[in-house]
Amino acid sequence: MDILWFKNLSNLAKTGNFTHAAELNHISQSAFSRRIKALETWVGTPLVDRSSYPVVLTEAGKQMLEAGEQALARIDAERSLIQESLAQPDKYIVTFAAQHSIGWRYYPAWMQAFEEAFGPIISRLRADDLPNCLTDLKRGEVDFAISYESRHIPGVGAEFESIVIGRDRLIPVSKVNSEGEALFHIDETTATPIPYLRFGPSAPIGLHVEPIMMAHNLGNRLTTVYENSMGGALRIRARDGLGIAWLPQSLVQPDMEAGLLTWAGAEKWAIDVEIHLHRNKRNQNLLTRKIWTFLTLREGVPLV
Repeated sequence: MDILWFKNLSNLAKTGNFTHAAELNHISQSAFSRRIKALETWVGTPLVDRSSYPVVLTEAGKQMLEAGEQALARIDAERSLIQESLAQPDKYIVTFAAQHSIGWRYYPAWMQAFEEAFGPIISRLRADDLPNCLTDLKRGEVDFAISYESRHIPGVGAEFESIVIGRDRLIPVSKVNSEGEALFHIDETTATPIPYLRFGPSAPIGLHVEPIMMAHNLGNRLTTVYENSMGGALRIRARDGLGIAWLPQSLVQPDMEAGLLTWAGAEKWAIDVEIHLHRNKRNQNLLTRKIWTFLTLREGVPLV
């Protein structure tokens, strides 16, 4: 996948015309069309509704364009930070690693609130599966790791110090039908299996859901139709109406407010989770120690 394909998709969204978008990218229309098709193949679903004129992005296309633009903005920001740090070696870049679902919406809001309270810092984020985040923290490749924890899942281990920086809920969501109700609903009594969009085995966030499924024997009612370690990918499939997914409320709240997703069951199916920040005890950097002390004093009073 070429990240510059997202610039092609952006120009297509702006112009609504393959020919004009190709001209903006200084390539032929056939080459431009191949790039859009290649991106659709990589995502696994159509991103452009070619039946309308001017053409428009599908919901999946809008979602991926948002993600692509965020990624491009982050790359540009990282480049600026690296250049600044090279010019001013005394400015330390604080590196955070977070589970994908945290990095998508919670982390940007939390970082903004943190800097307003603590003061500006130079920082960057690595969004990855939790095991990789913790490995990077152990190796000293990142300063902090951020994860979900609940009563169902034990902590990350005694080798790390941990504090609570926020709270969220995993809630079952489904696409809204034409009557404004959930397309799939856990509490409806039906013999038809309910399609389930689940986190893959490399994403421990799914482990928070398994106990409630086992306690209520939901495994016999839900049939897995798609797996992915990224909450954003499950969110796209849920918005496409492919099934039910348990997702962080902070991630799907904008979709719920827009009427694209809704609760797929009663409140009892919500799973309370805490958002924990972890540090390696061996990290003796002065700035990261100051950040840790500041957040430790605020523990129990989340920034967002």
